Amino acid sequence: MSNPKRFFASVLCALFVAASAVAQVPAGETEIVPSKGYKWLAMERSAQMDSLVKSAVDEVSAAKGLKAEDVAVSLIDLRGDAAKWGEHRGEARIYPASVVKMFYLVTIHQQLADGKLTMTKELERGVRDMIVTSSNEATQYIVDVLTNTASGGELPQKEFELWSYRRNRMNRYFAAMGYTNINVNQKTHCEDAYGVEQQFREYRGQNRNMLTANASARLIAEVARGLAVSPEHSKQMLEVLKRDPYATGREANSQAVEFAGRALLDLKIEGAKLWSKAGWTSRTRHDAAYIETPDGLRFAVAVFTENNSNNKDIIPLIVGKLIEGMRKK
Repeated sequence: MSNPKRFFASVLCALFVAASAVAQVPAGETEIVPSKGYKWLAMERSAQMDSLVKSAVDEVSAAKGLKAEDVAVSLIDLRGDAAKWGEHRGEARIYPASVVKMFYLVTIHQQLADGKLTMTKELERGVRDMIVTSSNEATQYIVDVLTNTASGGELPQKEFELWSYRRNRMNRYFAAMGYTNINVNQKTHCEDAYGVEQQFREYRGQNRNMLTANASARLIAEVARGLAVSPEHSKQMLEVLKRDPYATGREANSQAVEFAGRALLDLKIEGAKLWSKAGWTSRTRHDAAYIETPDGLRFAVAVFTENNSNNKDIIPLIVGKLIEGMRKK
């Protein structure tokens, strides 16, 4: 979204593609569609916010020996009616690891709101484990529920085309809401994909999940503002995204104390509130978070890092610099 005109042109294109896809829905298929009257988060690109993000990234990169292309950041200041937004490589497409699970959380709540799914104890357990403990097995179950697909052996072409159409339901849903430059159609795995899942990746690691820092920050901001699905469903989503950055011992969740939440501890901020979804692999380390502080900060932030997955300092350092910068505004 570094160029607003290009961004809105891409949104219109995405909406056209989504509308075309819906018009060609095979008979008997159930689509996932945005809530009637959905309005995305109103944001203004801010030179001041861009400068703040750039300063934070430059300072941490110099201290930690990072390359500019190793980091992507999107920051949305939610104080006031019109959100202010700035970025560094906010539209870079990056493998999101478990941050994608937040997108599946929103999609499952859309289906619940529309009465196309019914919450059961098992579905509730799956949703919670997908977010709270970042279970890949729970995520695989949720993706099956959302798309009426299942893992298994490779499929003949005709069957595979229908399977693929169903698996792309989440992409059509987010495209219809103006999300661009993302791919959210894959299960998450502890090791690798096999059978039809590998067939769906074209056997060469293609078609993988991809997110941008901009899309991730926007989504958690829309949940925080009650715009995702509905105010009631946004509230329910916040319940499972909630983290306690002050927890210790067995109560401490790594997503709360080792990512954006650690910035709150490092800055000795007491009484802050944190909602987040982190993700990490052998190559990536990411976090998307919404934070409220007692002195009035309200902001969404996504920090994606590549080639530095073992460095636990980068994300909290960048978020800490952003907090200090916003406090001076």
